[in-house]
Amino acid sequence: MPLLRPLDPAFPIERQLAVDITPVVLMNVFTLDKADEQAFLQAWRDDAAFMKQQPGFISTQLHRAIGESPTYLNYAVWESTAHFRAAFTHPQFRAKISPYPSAAVASPHLFQKVAVPGICVA
Repeated sequence: MPLLRPLDPAFPIERQLAVDITPVVLMNVFTLDKADEQAFLQAWRDDAAFMKQQPGFISTQLHRAIGESPTYLNYAVWESTAHFRAAFTHPQFRAKISPYPSAAVASPHLFQKVAVPGICVA
């Protein structure tokens, strides 16, 4: 099971789950040992397959840091924090996180789009 290390210790994922936002983006940075990459990828694939079947799931994309860094970023879009909360706290999902390499560290954080006039829309 990966260690959860908050991106923002003052507002960890457990507190973010209580905020109702629509839609919501999960950004999850994983750091791990290079030797654990294949085990990580299989565990993430299994997690993503479960999440993909959950109500409110829109999309996900896994990214790997360039070069020799075994750091990964998962970007997932959900219809709402309520949908993500239901999937994230689902007993079947909680059971699925145990196959992650023990040295893996996950830093999940929820975001919402921000409109900046003339640049981007929310």
